[in-house]
Amino acid sequence: MVLGTQKFQFNRLLEELDNLKKDGKITDEIIAQVGYSTYQVGSFPTFDFIEKDKFDQYIDQADIVICHGGTGVIVSALKKEKKVIAIPRKNEFNEHVDDHQKEIVSIFFDLGYIEEVDHISELIKAIRNVEQKEYKSFKSNNDIFVNELREDIIKLSNGEGK
Repeated sequence: MVLGTQKFQFNRLLEELDNLKKDGKITDEIIAQVGYSTYQVGSFPTFDFIEKDKFDQYIDQADIVICHGGTGVIVSALKKEKKVIAIPRKNEFNEHVDDHQKEIVSIFFDLGYIEEVDHISELIKAIRNVEQKEYKSFKSNNDIFVNELREDIIKLSNGEGK
C-alpha cells in the first residue's frame, strides 16, 4: 500500500486495512508506506518513507497495489502492469487541500485501468473485484510518443516520407 509523501495523513485507509487484516478478511501480506499518517497499524509492517529503488522492488513484488489517488503512484504501478485499487484522499477528512484526487482516480477508472474506491467501506469489495477482473494495459503518452517517433524515423530512413 502506498500513501504518498505529501504532508497529509490518510488514517482512514490505514485503519480500514488494519481492521480487514485483523478480521481475517485479507489474508495476503500487506506492506505499507504510510507517509505522514498517524494511525498505528497492528497487523502488518509499515514505514514512513522509502528510497525509490526499494519502492520499485516492493511494487515489482506486489500482485495488487492499493494507493491514494496520486498520479505518480498510479502510473508507476500501471507501468509495471500491476492491478491498482486507488482511494482518493478527501478534503472533508483533512487528507488533502481539495478533492482533485477524486477526479484523477475517476478518470483512470473510467478508462478501464484501475479499480476505484470512493467510500472506504467498499474496499473489501474492490479487493475481491480486482482479483477477478482484467484491466486495460496502460501506455503512457511518453511511450506512445517515443514509439510514434521511432516509427516515423524508420519510415524516413526507408525513404517513405510523410
